[in-house]
Amino acid sequence: MSGIKSKEIHLASRPTGMPTKDNFKLAEVEMRPIKDGEILIKNHWMSVDPYMRGRMMDMESYVPPFQIGEPLSGGAIGEVIDSKNPNVPVGTWLNHFNGWREYAISDGMLDQKIDPTLAPAQAYLGVLGMPGMTAYAGLLRIGELKDGDDVFVTAASGAVGSVVCQIAKAKGHHVGGSAGSDDKCKWLEDVAGIDKAINYKNHKTQPELEAAMRDACPRGIDVYFENVGGDHLTSALNLMKPFGRAPLCGMISRYNDTEPTPGPWNLVMAVGKSLKLQGFIVSNHLDLAEDFIRDMSGWIKDGKIKWEETVYDGIEKAPDAFLGLFSGANFGKMLVKLT
Repeated sequence: MSGIKSKEIHLASRPTGMPTKDNFKLAEVEMRPIKDGEILIKNHWMSVDPYMRGRMMDMESYVPPFQIGEPLSGGAIGEVIDSKNPNVPVGTWLNHFNGWREYAISDGMLDQKIDPTLAPAQAYLGVLGMPGMTAYAGLLRIGELKDGDDVFVTAASGAVGSVVCQIAKAKGHHVGGSAGSDDKCKWLEDVAGIDKAINYKNHKTQPELEAAMRDACPRGIDVYFENVGGDHLTSALNLMKPFGRAPLCGMISRYNDTEPTPGPWNLVMAVGKSLKLQGFIVSNHLDLAEDFIRDMSGWIKDGKIKWEETVYDGIEKAPDAFLGLFSGANFGKMLVKLT
């Protein structure tokens, strides 16, 4: 199969501070014929995620940086439309990492086969994919969730945070969380079922935010799931109980800083309270994948996991979707529909 034109998004320049649409470029390429052992994938969905901001900088990290003039990459769901790989026939649906483009060529070795009849295909980019797995590993392994723990989650209505909240509730815990709008807070309480959600934008100072977080978890915090950083982390250090655990998943409030940002002034609280603050990357915990799929499938079947999606249509809208992550435009998982 040849002559297929594919639109893709390239990194045009490296952002300084908050990215803009000028940092991206839409390109069109003609797909070459596949070789023996390869497959051609037509992408139906792609994901944008906050960690991609780090890959736009030319610095050493746990994943290599995007290159200027080259297509970006990220999670995607696609259907095999041509194959010279007997292990991946035409019609196979895959969760793979060649997003930010309409078509992709792969050898299939690292691609995950999915069954779109078990759940909507795009769910494998959310609750059944990397965000869900991040929530599962972060809360249960890094957070060492124990009976009776009180849990607080930042960015609680996001793709990761909303799953953290609902896993904790499914296991019978008191859960508080923060989000950036009253509508998101209402969803967290009425649909996700957490005990108290606070709109952090209504609390302009760190002491005000801390008071609201204390109201959400009046007995203190045993597990603090960190997605935001800044005043949230400062407040949490004051509110955490002795031997509390803080899985550090992300700190989106700092991703676009252009100058070094002072750390929490009260970090010494971690010493006196014997706290554990541990960063983690989900790819280091793939041994939990089988347990994750089993447990998550069960919770979804039992109605204990709900999710929201924010969808932009067309590859041209991928930069808008990505930029929307930093303004709170997403409610739940941010996705781009390509077909």
